[in-house]
Amino acid sequence: MIQVTVKRKSEWLYSIEMSGHADSGPYGFDLVCAAVSGVSIGAVNAVLELTEIDLQIEQGGEGGYLKVTLPPLLSNSDDLEKANLLLEGMLVSLKSIEMEYGEFLKIKES
Repeated sequence: MIQVTVKRKSEWLYSIEMSGHADSGPYGFDLVCAAVSGVSIGAVNAVLELTEIDLQIEQGGEGGYLKVTLPPLLSNSDDLEKANLLLEGMLVSLKSIEMEYGEFLKIKES
């Protein structure tokens, strides 16, 4: 199962951490894994391309691990708003996947 942990400071989403494997199909044919990977990598790439924010990114390992964190001090509030909107869009997409395939994906917000 893929576990997603979302952390917020007041209304701002500042960290998303994912780990695990969906195991919803054979290796190379796991549609839940492909969807989660596509949504998350697409959102991270959008933040990097459309803002001047240097995201803190940790990834790799056998456990399908990805952690994305906004840096603690951002001077450009426009970039912060853009990044937050893009990451919130990612979360909406992940929640849509969870609604349909909840046995393979769990999201926890704190």
